[in-house]
Amino acid sequence: MQVGDVTVTGKNVILATGSYSRSLPGLDIGGRIITSEQALNLDTVPKKALVLGGGVIGVEFSSVWRSWGADVQIIEALPHLVPNEDESVSKQFERAFRKRGIEFSLGVRFQSASQDENGVHVTLENGATFDGDVLLVAVGRGPVTANLGYEEVGVNMDRGFVLTDERLQTNVPGVYAVGDIVPGLQLAHRGFLQGIFVAEEIAGMNPIRLEESTIPRVTYSDPEVASVGITEARAKETYGDDQVVAYDYNLAGNGKSHILETSGSVKVVRVKDGPVVGVHMIGARVGELIGEAQLAVGWEAYPEDIAPYIHAHPTQNEALGEAFLALAGKPLHAI
Repeated sequence: MQVGDVTVTGKNVILATGSYSRSLPGLDIGGRIITSEQALNLDTVPKKALVLGGGVIGVEFSSVWRSWGADVQIIEALPHLVPNEDESVSKQFERAFRKRGIEFSLGVRFQSASQDENGVHVTLENGATFDGDVLLVAVGRGPVTANLGYEEVGVNMDRGFVLTDERLQTNVPGVYAVGDIVPGLQLAHRGFLQGIFVAEEIAGMNPIRLEESTIPRVTYSDPEVASVGITEARAKETYGDDQVVAYDYNLAGNGKSHILETSGSVKVVRVKDGPVVGVHMIGARVGELIGEAQLAVGWEAYPEDIAPYIHAHPTQNEALGEAFLALAGKPLHAI
C-alpha cells in the first residue's frame, strides 16, 4: 500500500475511508447552500432554514434549529418524515413536529435552488417555492472511495461502495472493508462493531457474523426515535399478513413519561407464536431503551421469555415491559 512516498506492507488491509455529504445533480454546495459539515460551523442561528431531506440528518438539524428559535421548512420527496421508520412512528413524528411549528412539504420532488444577497430560493416540481436564509442539503451520504486506488487493485465496487462478503472481506484476498463505504446502514456504532469484527476475524477468533437488522438506530431529535429490527409492514411482507402480531403501547400509560412530559409509543412486532422481530419507539429519551430492544431482536426472544422479568417503576423501560407482557397475553396496565 502506497501512502504518499511511503510504502506500507502487511498481510491484511482494512479499508475504512468513511463518507461525505451528498448533493443532488445540479445543486452546487456553497454560500447559503450548505451540508451538515458547514451547518455545524455556523456562528449564527438562521432566522429561516430550509432543509432538503426529511431523513435522520435533516430532522435532527431541524429539531435543534427550531429549539433555538429558527423557522424551519423541511422538503422531503417521500410521503413521510423519517421514511425508513415504521409508518406509525413517522406519523407520530410528523404530528410532534407540526405541534412544534416545524413546517414540512412531503411527496414532492425538489426542482431547483438559487441564492442571492437576500437569501436562498427553492422551487419544487409542482411549482411551490420556499425562501430562507440557508438551505441545508441532507439527502444522504456517499462513500469516500474515489481516486484512492481501490479499483486499480481489483476491488469490486458498486456506485462507489466497496462490496464485501458476509465476513467483510473484499474479493481481493486479505483486504477487508468496514464502515460507511460498505453498503448498509451508515452509523458510527456499525463502523465500530465492524472494526472489532474484522480485527477478531484476522486474529482467527471466528467472531459471530453481524446481522444488519440487529443494529440499533436512533434519531436524536425532539422527540427521539429509536428502532431495531424490521417494521410491521416489512414483517408482513416477509412472514405473511396473518403471521405477524404487533402491539403499540402508548406512553400515556407510563408514569416516567408523564414526569418527563413526553408523549409517544413503544411498538413491538413479533411473528405469531414466534420471536420479536422489531421494536419501534418514539418519545423523549427512548434512545436509552434501545439496548433491551436490541437484545430481544438479536437473540430472537419470544415475548413470553421476557414477560417474567420485572421492569423497575417508575421508568420508561416499563413501557417495553408492558408491550412484551401484552404480546405474551398478560397485559398489566394495557388493554
